[in-house]
Amino acid sequence: MANQWMKRCSDGVLLLVSLTVVINTTGTSAIPPRILKSRVLDVPLSEQEHNADDKHNLDFDHEAFLGRDEAKAFADLTPDESKDRLKIIYAKIDRDHNNQLTEEELSDWVQYVQTRYIRLDTDRQWVNYAGSNNATTLTWDFYKDRTYGGIPPEDGELDDGESPGYDFKKMVKRDRQRWSKADRDGDGTLTKDEFKDFIHPEESENLKDIVIDETLEDIDKDKDGYISLEEYMKDMWPGEGVEKEEPDWVKTEREQFAESRDRNKDGRMDRDEVKNWIMPDDYDHSKAEARHLIYMADTDKDGVLSMDEVVEKYDVFVGSQATDFGEALRKHDEF
Repeated sequence: MANQWMKRCSDGVLLLVSLTVVINTTGTSAIPPRILKSRVLDVPLSEQEHNADDKHNLDFDHEAFLGRDEAKAFADLTPDESKDRLKIIYAKIDRDHNNQLTEEELSDWVQYVQTRYIRLDTDRQWVNYAGSNNATTLTWDFYKDRTYGGIPPEDGELDDGESPGYDFKKMVKRDRQRWSKADRDGDGTLTKDEFKDFIHPEESENLKDIVIDETLEDIDKDKDGYISLEEYMKDMWPGEGVEKEEPDWVKTEREQFAESRDRNKDGRMDRDEVKNWIMPDDYDHSKAEARHLIYMADTDKDGVLSMDEVVEKYDVFVGSQATDFGEALRKHDEF
């Protein structure tokens, strides 16, 4: 059975995480289906809330600055050790070596960290599927059998949602559609580069339409090709009708729908409006985080960060429960 958690934030970030336990009726080992990740074009800088309960969450900045996969080592470091390691990475970011980190340099670093996440995640998943055979391509049948085991074929009729197999069959069908789109040369197999597009469609120009299709499929319950306010709110707040009082953030989302999402003011989102919502072209997450880090640490307000400022505000960048700084340094070659 697959349990899905969806969260769509006001800035257009949408997270869809499928936590799945595969029951393989064939008796062989199956790899749990991949986590379905953000549908926005930019990978979320962190899985943390940046401002949870109206409080600034430094863990967001730690993950954005160093990468969310490396989230252990700094918990065991003393402040002095953290500062020493931060000085090393400061030198990596300060590419012109003038002891000033500009917004551009910080933005480039944050973008590099996120790109590295995509590459490392692809490497990990490719090894899971192709590593044992040293294969250069993957077939759909191998991927499907390895992932879903004895789940019925994707071309069968979908159930009405009540059957325990419904989510799996839906996921297989969705994966098949993605696979075909990611298969750029149409040979029925995926290379490692095509596989990257398959597991990270929001990062692929070729698969942008798939991201929109999947969003509409999830939210457009009456299948009229639009997302109504009611559908939007039910997806945003499954607790509607259960909790007596509507939370403030839900009220804000209603306002966002009317003011920002529904651009032509017809009471619903069409395909273009859905694209503008989940793939905003007027917002750069890396630049926004760079500006935020400068705001937090720029004590002399000159618009750049000296090493002394970064070290003084080290907890903004690398505090406890942050990321494995050593991992970030070991994988800096192309930066």
